[in-house]
Amino acid sequence: MAVELAEITADNLGEVYDLAVGPGQNEFVASNPWSLAQAYAERKIAWPRAIVADGTVVGFIMLQFDPDDDDGRPYQLWRLMIAAEHQGKGYGRAALALGVEECRRRNATELFTSWVPGDGGPEGFYLGLGFEPTGEWDDDEKVARLAL
Repeated sequence: MAVELAEITADNLGEVYDLAVGPGQNEFVASNPWSLAQAYAERKIAWPRAIVADGTVVGFIMLQFDPDDDDGRPYQLWRLMIAAEHQGKGYGRAALALGVEECRRRNATELFTSWVPGDGGPEGFYLGLGFEPTGEWDDDEKVARLAL
């Protein structure tokens, strides 16, 4: 399994745009159309990438790199989604590992993320990767930190 994070271009934009999570997962991650619009609006700090496995776009990841972040979380995982038909194959773990490599390359010592708690949500995934809840909440999302 060869996984890479590819820049969003005219060649893969439609594929990323069309990706969807499984039934009942929409409440846990923003849609890719919304995320792509946010990436455009926040282009100075957003780092959106297609997750590509063996030449196929299987997901989307977006990190934030903002040294002036108001919340004191300059390195954040804003989005991570794997399309329904590609879940359970290790692509999310591999993509996050590549995202962590990018954070380290930028001299980050920690990476933050947040999630909406609930049955079928991503909490177990993130905890299993070493994220630790900080006790903070961002609206209705639990904030967690991964030491790098």
